[in-house]
Amino acid sequence: MAGSLDNEQTLPSVWTNQLLGALEPDSRKRIDPHLEPVEFKLGEMVCDAGGYLKHAYFPQGSVLSLLTVLENGSAIETANIGREGAFGLFAAMYSRVSFNRCIVQLDGHTVRCPIQPLQYEFKNSEHVRDLFVSYSETLLSQIQQTVACNAMHTTEERMCRWLLMMHDRAGNEALPYTHEFLSHILGANRKSVTLAAQSMQNAGLISYRRGRMQVLDRAALEEASCECYAIVKERFDAFLNPPSTAVQGHNRGRSKSKPGRMG
Repeated sequence: MAGSLDNEQTLPSVWTNQLLGALEPDSRKRIDPHLEPVEFKLGEMVCDAGGYLKHAYFPQGSVLSLLTVLENGSAIETANIGREGAFGLFAAMYSRVSFNRCIVQLDGHTVRCPIQPLQYEFKNSEHVRDLFVSYSETLLSQIQQTVACNAMHTTEERMCRWLLMMHDRAGNEALPYTHEFLSHILGANRKSVTLAAQSMQNAGLISYRRGRMQVLDRAALEEASCECYAIVKERFDAFLNPPSTAVQGHNRGRSKSKPGRMG
C-alpha cells in the first residue's frame, strides 16, 4: 500500500508537476491544502481497471503506467504519465471509474488530491477546464500513437521509443527493468525483447546488466526509434500552451497525401 509522507517535508516541491504548476494562483490556494504526498514502490498498483477513484495522482519524479487489461488477465501498456501530467483527471471531469489499471513504472515522489476539490475547479474555472481538457486530449493522442506503434513497428523500435520516454523522466539514472517486465509492458514475447536488447547493446545504444538498463547513446537511440516517440513528445511539450491554429480551423496534417487526393 502507498504510504503518506510528511507534508512539511515534501510539499515545497509540489509545483514540479507541470499540471499543478500551471494552475492560476486562486486555484492553487484552494487545492494546496488538499494535496497529500504519497510513496509508491516500483510495480505497485495505484488503481485496478474498473476501480473507483477517490484521488487524482500527480507524479513529481515517479512514472505511472496505464495498462489495458483483457479478459484472460493479460495487460499491455497504452500510456505512461510523468511529472507533466496526472492520473485520475477523468474522475474529476466525468466519471470516477478507471478504465485502465494504473501501476508504478518508475518510483519517485507523487502527490494526490481528493476528487472533490478538482471537480470544483473544473466546474468553476475556465482556465482549469481548458488545462484539464488539453492534457486529456494529449494523453489520448499518446494512447492512439501507442496503439499504432504496437501494431506496426518492430519490437526493437518500440523498445527504443519506450526507453526514450523513461529516460526523459529518469535522466541519467539506470532503469530497473527486466526483460520479463518489458515483455509485459510492450505486449511482446520474452525472446523478441531479449533479442532486441542484445541488438541495442551490441550497437552501443544501451548497457544491460542484472536487470538494470543504462542509456549510453541518446542520439543513436532516437535514430533507432520509430517516429512515435518524437510525435508524442511534441504534443506533450506543447499541451500547456496550445497553438491558436488549434481553434481556428487549421487542418494541415502530417500525412503526405498524393496531389488531388481528398482527405
